[in-house]
Amino acid sequence: MNAERYISTFKGVLLGCLLAFFAQIFFYSPISPDSLQLPPPTLRSFPWNNDIQRVTRLGEGFLDRPESVCVDKQGTFYTATRDGWIKRLDKSGSWQNWKMIGGDALLGITASVKGGLLVCDADKGLLKVDDDGITILTSQVNGSKIRFADDASETQDGIVYFSDASTKFGLHDWYLDVLEAKPHGRLLKYDPSTKETSIVLDDLCFPNGVALSADQNFVVVCETWKFRCLRYWLKGELKGTSDVFIDNLPGGPDNINLAPDGSFWIALLELRLEGIEFVHRSKVAKHFIAAFPKLVQLIKTLYKKAMIVNVGVDGKIVRKFDDSEGKVMSFVTSAFEFEDHIYLGSLNSEFVGKLRLNKA
Repeated sequence: MNAERYISTFKGVLLGCLLAFFAQIFFYSPISPDSLQLPPPTLRSFPWNNDIQRVTRLGEGFLDRPESVCVDKQGTFYTATRDGWIKRLDKSGSWQNWKMIGGDALLGITASVKGGLLVCDADKGLLKVDDDGITILTSQVNGSKIRFADDASETQDGIVYFSDASTKFGLHDWYLDVLEAKPHGRLLKYDPSTKETSIVLDDLCFPNGVALSADQNFVVVCETWKFRCLRYWLKGELKGTSDVFIDNLPGGPDNINLAPDGSFWIALLELRLEGIEFVHRSKVAKHFIAAFPKLVQLIKTLYKKAMIVNVGVDGKIVRKFDDSEGKVMSFVTSAFEFEDHIYLGSLNSEFVGKLRLNKA
């Protein structure tokens, strides 16, 4: 009888532990996920070429995971690093610490039309940085905090379009937004004449990179886990409407930059991992992963490839560069063209990659 009682007690304790375990996963989960259908693999006409493995490493040992790169009118390079610095490279080839912003949330940067830089700080908001100091242009919209300022692009008259990637998750929990697969993001507009911030588009799927077209007729915003970019019309008959610029991309679009010829360079993140694609379709798997932060970090380390694409103004891919094994660079987040070279930022690298373009 005692043995039966002990077995019964053990079963009760085991059942209680299992119920508590599943309650922790499902009822106290940080996400409320939807299933995400990944687009089919594309780019059969663009096989892997490993051209990114040819990069020259700039600032190695001085740069801490530079996410974005830009160049001002004087030809000075700037990048934002995880140690809170805006660092710059002058034409003599010398890197220097320029402005300390602080924190580890510096993301997209772009040269301002009136000098200085526009900087997206995921925590602080949209910043203006120049030799005179640091100014927070905006950190709220409609009375609510901008939770995840990501990337910005400025018109000739000073209007700034920028992304708020997620109203639910911050920078360090960005992968939870991917797992949840619900549209929490917004495209915002800052008007310096009124100092007001407004919502241009909402219910976006992790809006990331932002870039104006060469004629400034439209602005493109990348939806990372939707594997597409939207186009919002600023002028013409379609003004105030949006449509799909390019979809079914072979990776999640991160930053986007205008090229000198009017096309766009888009950095793509490897969100489709062979063998575990089911994670994006399974709500149970998503809950399980989200419940264990170390498991989330482990999955993020599996993203080893690097890829950038050049997309024409017609929304069609012109060419692609990549590192299929992540041998030299992985998790490339931005691509900026200047004087027949592409400059690559990455959250997995301690340098900026410089790749020479072979012009046709």
